[in-house]
Amino acid sequence: MLSYKGKEYVCHLDWGFELIRGKWKAVILCHLSEGTKRFLELQRITGSVSQKVLNEQLKQLEEDGFISKTVYPEVPPRVEYNLTEKGNEIVPALKIIENWSLKHFSTLKKGSE
Repeated sequence: MLSYKGKEYVCHLDWGFELIRGKWKAVILCHLSEGTKRFLELQRITGSVSQKVLNEQLKQLEEDGFISKTVYPEVPPRVEYNLTEKGNEIVPALKIIENWSLKHFSTLKKGSE
C-alpha cells in the first residue's frame, strides 16, 4: 500500500490515476499539450464544464504540478495555463489511451450510446 496526503493507494498505478481522475483533468491536459490556453478557451473546448468545476480541476492540476498558471498584471487580469515538464511527460500516455479509444470506438457518434 502507498500513502499520500492521507489516502491509501493499492499501487503506483492507482496513485497515478488518482492524479488525473475525473472527467476533465485528462481532457484539459490534452488540450494544453497543443499550447497555452486561457480560462475561457478551456471552458469553450470542454463544452459543458461549469466555471466552478473547471476552476477546481485547474487548481488541482496546478497543485499536483501538471500545469502552471500565469497571471498578467492587467485590467482585467489575463490568466494563461501551460503544461509543466511533469504535465508534458504524461501526455504521451493520455494520447495512447485516446488512440486506443479511436481504434475501438471510431464508429461511435457523439451523443450516441
